[in-house]
Amino acid sequence: MASCARRPCRPCLPEKSFPCRLVGILLVAPVLLLSLNSDACGDPPKFETMKLKGTPKKYYEVGERIYYECHKGYFTVFPVMAYCEHNHSWYPLQEACMKKECQRLALLNGEVVAPNKTFSFDHEAHFYCDEGYYLFGPQVIVCKLRGNDVYWSDNPPECKKIYCQPPAAIINGKYSNSHRTIFEYNELITFSCNPSQGPDEFSLVGDSKLICVGNNRWSNDPPQCKVVRCEHPVLLNGRLVSGDREKYSYRAVVLFECLPGFYLNGSNPVFCGEKNTWEPDMPTCIKGFKPTHPTKPPVSQYPGYPEPKEFPLLEEFEELDAGIIAVIIVTLRK
Repeated sequence: MASCARRPCRPCLPEKSFPCRLVGILLVAPVLLLSLNSDACGDPPKFETMKLKGTPKKYYEVGERIYYECHKGYFTVFPVMAYCEHNHSWYPLQEACMKKECQRLALLNGEVVAPNKTFSFDHEAHFYCDEGYYLFGPQVIVCKLRGNDVYWSDNPPECKKIYCQPPAAIINGKYSNSHRTIFEYNELITFSCNPSQGPDEFSLVGDSKLICVGNNRWSNDPPQCKVVRCEHPVLLNGRLVSGDREKYSYRAVVLFECLPGFYLNGSNPVFCGEKNTWEPDMPTCIKGFKPTHPTKPPVSQYPGYPEPKEFPLLEEFEELDAGIIAVIIVTLRK
């Protein structure tokens, strides 16, 4: 008799199993790849002054070497090579190139200064001359880079000796060593006026001494020789206490005082200026008591005021009482 027991069914298999196998391979591949490269180094290090030679690879075996070359404008200090170590790192890791420098410069009778402590490209050179010399040419030039070469942006300057040509001649006057055609640095000349053919003598207005301070440059303009004469000073409600004379020529100094019941307002003393006027402006005598604060700056600060040695002598004040003389002495010493 045939058995009525039910036979188990055979499981159905897919007709094509390739996709399943492909997924398995893709999952296993990274593991295998990682295993194969577990003793390798990754990307080579990057540097500022140099770059890798050739085409970089994704993995490098232990002991494998790589070589670098300098960027343009840099030069090799020591061999630019690194290799993959057993700990999967690169050795050595350091810059091996330095910036190229322009040709070293020297300046006769002067000095060349590198503000950045180097004359490599993009850096400047500054030039300074010794005393008695002036700079002929640019004061600053720059080290430039063209391709792989460096060069200076301009020709270096020179330090030439300072000379001055004779100053302009002055009317009714002269200067020392006027026969010379050239004067050296720091050389001094002195001006003086000729004797006058008229009733008044010439006065030297300006600096009597000039010095050669730069290439064809004197310390000041030449002075003038001219007749300077100021009118007799008259002060309303006051009087002249010093400097009274028949004529008042250039830089003649006078002192005033006010009558009782008035106080002096303005500059005291005043002097005869080059424009035939009293400078600063003549003071005034004001009725009442003098304020405690000054109204104008002291005359000693006024341009063109005579040197202290040109003040009137104390013998001229003998007719004054002791109090007035004391005030004048204090004024002269300021």
